[in-house]
Amino acid sequence: MVSSLNRYQPQALGLLRIMSGLLFLEHGTQKLLSFPPGKMAGAAWTGSLPGYAGFIEFAAGLLITIGLLTRPAAFFASGTMAVAYFLVHTPKGMFPVNNMGEPPVLFCFVFLYLAVAGPGAWSVDRR
Repeated sequence: MVSSLNRYQPQALGLLRIMSGLLFLEHGTQKLLSFPPGKMAGAAWTGSLPGYAGFIEFAAGLLITIGLLTRPAAFFASGTMAVAYFLVHTPKGMFPVNNMGEPPVLFCFVFLYLAVAGPGAWSVDRR
C-alpha cells in the first residue's frame, strides 16, 4: 500500500501548498482588505507589527498558493510565523495550547517544509 501511495507525493505536496497558502492569504486579506470581517480587519494600515505581517501574509500567501517562488516565499513566511509566535504568543504562556499559538507554530513548520521540499504539483515553478 505504501508504494502505491508514493506516486501521489507531488499531488499531496501540491495540495498542502495550495491549502496552506490560501489560509495564509486569508490572514493577509483580512488585514489589508478587511475581508473577511474580524478582529484584525484593516490592521495593515495601522503601521503596527500585525499590520506589517498582513502585507507579508498577503504576498507570501499568494505566491505560495500559485506556486511562484515557492521556496523563498515559504521560507520568509516561516520566519514571519516564528517571530509572531515568540513576540505575540509566548508572553501569554509557554505552551501553544494555552497561548493560542498553535496556528503560527503549524504555519511555521509547514512553510519550512515547503521551503525544503518545493512546490509539488500544479505550480508555476514547475512550468
